[in-house]
Amino acid sequence: MLPYVMLLLYMLGLHLRSCATDPCNWTGSGFAAVIDSRIVLQVQLRCAEGSVRWIYPGQALRVVLESNLSTARRTTVCIKPSPSLRGASVFIERAGELQLLGTEGGRPEQQIFCFRADGPHRPAIYLQSSPQSVGSWSRRTMGFRYELLSNRSSAPNVGHTGLQDSCQPCNDTQLLMAICNSDFVVRGYINNVSHDSDRQTSLVEVSAQRVYWQRSGVFEQQAAASGSPPSVLSWRGHIHTLMQCHVKPGDGEFLFTGSEHFGEAWLGCAPRYKDFLSVYQTAWAARQNSCDFPLD
Repeated sequence: MLPYVMLLLYMLGLHLRSCATDPCNWTGSGFAAVIDSRIVLQVQLRCAEGSVRWIYPGQALRVVLESNLSTARRTTVCIKPSPSLRGASVFIERAGELQLLGTEGGRPEQQIFCFRADGPHRPAIYLQSSPQSVGSWSRRTMGFRYELLSNRSSAPNVGHTGLQDSCQPCNDTQLLMAICNSDFVVRGYINNVSHDSDRQTSLVEVSAQRVYWQRSGVFEQQAAASGSPPSVLSWRGHIHTLMQCHVKPGDGEFLFTGSEHFGEAWLGCAPRYKDFLSVYQTAWAARQNSCDFPLD
């Protein structure tokens, strides 16, 4: 059976109301649904990241995402729903069809939804409020944050409802690409690993001696330990991964790479540093390295 929003668009006829927005964020209400339940509010955003807040949600909201990245052949879209999104269903539009991402019976606020937006069509997201939500008109807010990312070979595989769908170790080619294209590259140790059974994710606590680069401030510099030389820098940070990857605390120094989403670091390739050195030096001798990396 077609979802209710599809019935609105194709059986009752498309009735869109465009909404003026700033380029990155939108806040609006669904009061118009009281006048005409066929109205689908349409929002167009033109930034690589931002947020949507839907106050007094009506029947349906269509959000079209467009940025400079959308001119690329491939784009990855990630959505982080707000906790108040319960009571709504989330769809993505692909080739004129809607694909369900989450329903009001689930807990969407505990997941990050990512999908590839390949092809010429701009990515679009639908929010469909439940009939009970529309009828009650109690003050509530639904929404989500979004990111548009250019696809990179070093990024983790993007699954239907998460950032990773594979825990296989990176091969040499993937590793060499990861050090060039990842959002963060740090060298350090695993201090602890904790698990979140609700989200089915693990949180890896990392102590880093060297932060080669990071897109934001996921890793923070710590005060030097008592007795340590002032020149010895210490960094702390946390990296998310899936529980099914079975990451455990272990001895040895690692090179952590990965992507950042909504202020969180997600694990990509993470070889032991000595193994990385062997791969990189072999590629350098054969002039097959993808970029120069500082060795020290």
